[in-house]
Amino acid sequence: MSTPRIVVTGRIPDSGLEILQSIGEVWAWGDDRPIPTEVRNAQLADATAAVTLLTDQVDVAFLAAAPELQLVANVAVGYNNIDVEACTARGVTVTNTPGVLTDATADLAMGLLLMVTRRLGEGERLLRSQTPWKWGMFMMLGTGLQGRRLGIVGLGGIGVALATRARAFGMEIVYHNRSAADAAIERQLGASLVGLDELLATSDVVSLNCPYSPATHHLIDAAALSSMRPSAFLINTARGPIVDEAALVSALQDGTIAGAGLDVFENEPEVHPGLIDLDNVVIVPHLGSATVETRGAMAELAAKNVAAVLAGRAPITAIN
Repeated sequence: MSTPRIVVTGRIPDSGLEILQSIGEVWAWGDDRPIPTEVRNAQLADATAAVTLLTDQVDVAFLAAAPELQLVANVAVGYNNIDVEACTARGVTVTNTPGVLTDATADLAMGLLLMVTRRLGEGERLLRSQTPWKWGMFMMLGTGLQGRRLGIVGLGGIGVALATRARAFGMEIVYHNRSAADAAIERQLGASLVGLDELLATSDVVSLNCPYSPATHHLIDAAALSSMRPSAFLINTARGPIVDEAALVSALQDGTIAGAGLDVFENEPEVHPGLIDLDNVVIVPHLGSATVETRGAMAELAAKNVAAVLAGRAPITAIN
């Protein structure tokens, strides 16, 4: 039996590579720059498995370059970068890395929520610019969270973890899902299922924690933003294209909503230029899972999926 060949299309933590190296022959792109297509295709020519990042487009052209491919293990929980239908048609298993990044992403969402409501980014920029200042009773007043309503769009694992944190700050929780959450989770969080229109109209903070799909593309558009309270804030740690970024810029400039905290962007790595100069938005470069512990766990889970499939076992976290 030939040794399986595993292609890793970007840098991943060593703990994941070590697992892969115990399974077969590993070729890994060792640069933070995107892998050139011609290099990737040459390596995929005899690959049994590919370990990919969310910046890789696993499409028909990717699959055409890899006639021996059995598995694509995406080191991410989201998989909008993968043509799952095309993979399924080719008999290629697709896996992702849910669960292990739940706490890190919820922590970041809570951090963005605190930063934008308490104007922390604005305050830091003031000091770093060495602008003269002195304490005043009405200087840079923010918004408290106690008794405020958090509306979570997508009460999956990350949404539940965020709600748990928000409850500790005294927030009330409502959520919108395609179906109701488990009754025990609702009781634990004191959470109520509401329609999207009601969530947008009544929440003080709206957090996007849903998967990206054609159904959620521009879910938050100009109409959705105009239905929110002028005092409300939007948090997005899911995927950028869920929000119409141009409409969001207009809403932030016009005071349609009070502010936003964004970890993801519609055309990453580009950021809409209108966001850069706004004081009522906090922007960070897709740091949701960016802890040493979490990225290591993601790489290890992807590698364990490879190990399972190449050993003829069911994958741990299959998508198709």
